[in-house]
Amino acid sequence: MDLGVPIAIGNTAQIYLYENKIVKVFNDFLPDTESSYEANKQKFAHSCGLSVPKIFDVTTIDGKQAIIMEFVKGKTIGDTLSENMEQAEYYMNISIDIQQKIHMIVADSLEPMSLKLSRQIESAQQLDKRHKSALLQKMDTITYKKRLCHGDFHMFNLILSDNNQVTIIDWVDSSAGDLRADVYRTYLLYEQFSIELADMYLRLYCQKSGLSKDDIFQWAPIIAGARLSENVSSEKNERLIKIVNDFCPL
Repeated sequence: MDLGVPIAIGNTAQIYLYENKIVKVFNDFLPDTESSYEANKQKFAHSCGLSVPKIFDVTTIDGKQAIIMEFVKGKTIGDTLSENMEQAEYYMNISIDIQQKIHMIVADSLEPMSLKLSRQIESAQQLDKRHKSALLQKMDTITYKKRLCHGDFHMFNLILSDNNQVTIIDWVDSSAGDLRADVYRTYLLYEQFSIELADMYLRLYCQKSGLSKDDIFQWAPIIAGARLSENVSSEKNERLIKIVNDFCPL
């Protein structure tokens, strides 16, 4: 099958637009279950009534795992904001309303966030055994209700259509966990590029939810430690290690 040129390339897959559908083709180094693992999470989010691209098929294309899903025409809110920074608070409010809608959903059937984070922390080569143990122990002390958490929520994963409908994409990191951890993860992602945007996000989310910064930041060293395992080229490991040390000193 000739899919043409990818419209996007990520760390784990290439994205194609083919016959008015999105085809996500996964890299060879991933486990054989990766496509079904991601598709099942997206199907769950769709079944909850969220605006999420519909999954049509989980298949193989030229020997590679692939997911075929609905194509949603539009522009990400992140791209729209980049061209209209004076409207940052307007678009941030839209995104937070959507994230809070996600957090209202009970998600007992999904992978527990604690298992996912534990796996990431254990595999983070930049952390020594003492820090890994301290982070895992800290996570065990936090109690919470299992809510649907996107795991990678930011404005570039929100597609705004011409009819003002917003569709949420990229559900591979979703889990059943603490919404406060999901909020800190979003804060951490924004802070990587703009402290001002990150602070705006945190201020607005706290205003809308009644949560405090301390509620959210108890997850700071755990989420930062887990992110070290992702080896993202645009991320600075020194920043993440400093967060771990600042919030979880040995």
